Amino acid sequence: MRQWLMLLILFTLSAAHADTIYYPAPPAFEDGQSDYAFALLQLALSKAGSRHKAELSSQYRQQNRAIAELTGNTGHIHVVGTMTSAEREEQMLPVRIPISKGLIGWRILLVTDDRRETLRDMPDLAGLRSLRMAIGEDWPDFGVLRANGMSPDRVTSYGRLFAMLKAHRIDAVPRSINEIWSEIERNPGLCAEPYLLLHYPAADYFFVSRSNPELAEDIRRGLEAALADGSFDRLLFGYYGKLLARAGLGQRRVIELANPTLPPLTPLARRELWLTLDDLRKR
Repeated sequence: MRQWLMLLILFTLSAAHADTIYYPAPPAFEDGQSDYAFALLQLALSKAGSRHKAELSSQYRQQNRAIAELTGNTGHIHVVGTMTSAEREEQMLPVRIPISKGLIGWRILLVTDDRRETLRDMPDLAGLRSLRMAIGEDWPDFGVLRANGMSPDRVTSYGRLFAMLKAHRIDAVPRSINEIWSEIERNPGLCAEPYLLLHYPAADYFFVSRSNPELAEDIRRGLEAALADGSFDRLLFGYYGKLLARAGLGQRRVIELANPTLPPLTPLARRELWLTLDDLRKR
């Protein structure tokens, strides 16, 4: 009887210490679409045997709002998955294992259906500089594009990007291979430009509050375990394998962009953390 009572007490204490942490719901949350980064976060916490349990926030938050809630320790957001920058690594505590293995740095241009063929003969970066583009106000892509001689507009609303495209106020929005297809499905009249593939080294990480290093360590240990046993790649390609095939990467001209904004501690030397073009074309 005493042994049973001790087990009950231990179980109760364990349950009491199981903390719920919140991750921002994705833009398509209301459409019932799943989110790869959230699934990876859940996998990492499970692999680490963490006491933390991840749940999605009740509503979508734009990136800058989610980061503000995390850094403000409001209790509404505990983890964000986003592209890194020097500023973000000062504001928050990064887990330096790229969520998408650098896939976020492989970019296709989102354009309107009637302009699908206009870039067929664009040969290089010099031609790309003539395009009118726009990106989100808080996206680190801005520094990359500026460093390569482009001057994209910055907009405060994610949804406004698509309205600007449809109104032909801009020519294109550069989107990662893992983002563009769901945006096309939600925005009739837009499509993926079929001839170009932009690339720059980029890392998207899980970030937590600097006051929560224990959570960061749980996520790191879990991701390392998932890399080691192959479950990381199975999840990644389970979500994005068909999208990579749909992108027709073998038929695209690659335009390489420099990324001088990449923080110095980015783990570029760890080959297993990054996808190459050959890796992508095999899918």
